[in-house]
Amino acid sequence: MKTIKNLLFLLTFSLIAFNCSSDDDNTDDGGDTNELIQKSGILTADETWSSNNIYQLNGKVVVNDGVTLTIEAGTIIKGAEGLESLASALVVDQGGKIMAEGTASNPIIMTSVLDNITYGETAGTNLDINDSGLWGGLIILGRAPISVSGDVETAQIEGIAATEPYGQYGGSIATDNSGTYKYISVRHGGITIGADNEINGVTFGGVGSGTTVDNIEVVSNQDDGFEWFGGTVNATNLITWGNGDDGLDADQAWSGTVNNAVVILGSESGSALELDGPEGSAATEDGYTFSNITLIGNTSTSNYIADCRDGLIANLNNILVYNFGSESTVRISGADSQTEFSNDRIAFSNWEIVLPTGIALTDIIEADADAAKFTDNATGIANASAATTGANTTVFGWTYAASQNAF
Repeated sequence: MKTIKNLLFLLTFSLIAFNCSSDDDNTDDGGDTNELIQKSGILTADETWSSNNIYQLNGKVVVNDGVTLTIEAGTIIKGAEGLESLASALVVDQGGKIMAEGTASNPIIMTSVLDNITYGETAGTNLDINDSGLWGGLIILGRAPISVSGDVETAQIEGIAATEPYGQYGGSIATDNSGTYKYISVRHGGITIGADNEINGVTFGGVGSGTTVDNIEVVSNQDDGFEWFGGTVNATNLITWGNGDDGLDADQAWSGTVNNAVVILGSESGSALELDGPEGSAATEDGYTFSNITLIGNTSTSNYIADCRDGLIANLNNILVYNFGSESTVRISGADSQTEFSNDRIAFSNWEIVLPTGIALTDIIEADADAAKFTDNATGIANASAATTGANTTVFGWTYAASQNAF
């Protein structure tokens, strides 16, 4: 009898130990492979999301302060439908990190729940460039300096309601680290959460220079492709195609760099570059730099090639421009921006532009004075194949845009 009791005890102990081990395992959050794993709310402990499963975002999924979310190469993440406060998005709160290191052969895909893409695939078959605003996007928030009205140190990011307990960005840590983001494709997002308030494909709010951003694609976002709200983060190899508003948008005294990027405008797009200066005076603006950029317009619209506003300080180097309409311009907007332009603090270097028929370089620049500061640094070329500047597009062979011959 004693032997039987001992055997029963050992069996019971083994079952308890096994169950405790499973509960403590945050590696996959799903157990078996090829599962659809539902995610919502605030992540309060480190997790790893596996490429063996698909993860569905129901509303905002927030990586909390002190938490690291690791996303394996090849992982598919789908945002559920939902309007306004119910819009889905993946949010990295201040102090949180995402370690997302996709590869060219196994990128991380962030898309809509309506996308029929499944395990092991890099594209579905039922959505295209015309499908936008189906979910939110990727929002990264850090503690690097910003410049906003009232000279406050922090602010609430657009795309997140002010009533939420997260969404603050900004601070005084220029080297702040919000993680690593490599080979990620963000598709069909930008849902509206209120009047004139949509979520960008990728939003950087006060993100610091300790953060790594390399090889990121945004496809068919209803708002901007990429937008920087202050911060110091640098980025390489960015591509946005079919954005509903602006391609690359910088605000609030961002002082980082973008090296090697492509903007491909669609029929509903706004400016290729929308470049704003500081909104306050407290944060020091060191200026930002765009280098080795290709801007591809849409001849059916009259978009701004670059809209330079609000007294920004920026260096715009090695830019190729083509396929824009005859009324598209580089605009220096407002007296404060004109002053910075005249003082060589909005600086253009080595631009090549395929000019529409009947258009001269002097027609491209829209400024109150000193137009030669642009035209002396720009050259008209016959076609894009004659270009000697712009982005190295060969690095974007992994993207959905490349698979669709968008460039």
